[in-house]
Amino acid sequence: MAKEDLVEFEGEVTELLPEGRFRVRLENDHEVLAYTAGKMKKHRIRSMVGDKVTVEMTPYDMDRARIIFRHRDTGPRVGGGPARPQFRKR
Repeated sequence: MAKEDLVEFEGEVTELLPEGRFRVRLENDHEVLAYTAGKMKKHRIRSMVGDKVTVEMTPYDMDRARIIFRHRDTGPRVGGGPARPQFRKR
């Protein structure tokens, strides 16, 4: 395995922690401490408790991870109203 190889897992955010950290339970019931990747911070993608996420971690430290993708939920929105359109009106 090369030094740059990263391992990806699917999981669910179980707890919000201070300083932009999250506790994520992976599919294999292993809990890791995760932080948001730079692209997600740049595009202001927020993660909440219960969100399904994809994390990547190095094989050298399997207790820490980086959240690289938040999966869209198909359930009802918390705000109650219909979803906003994904295009801009001019």
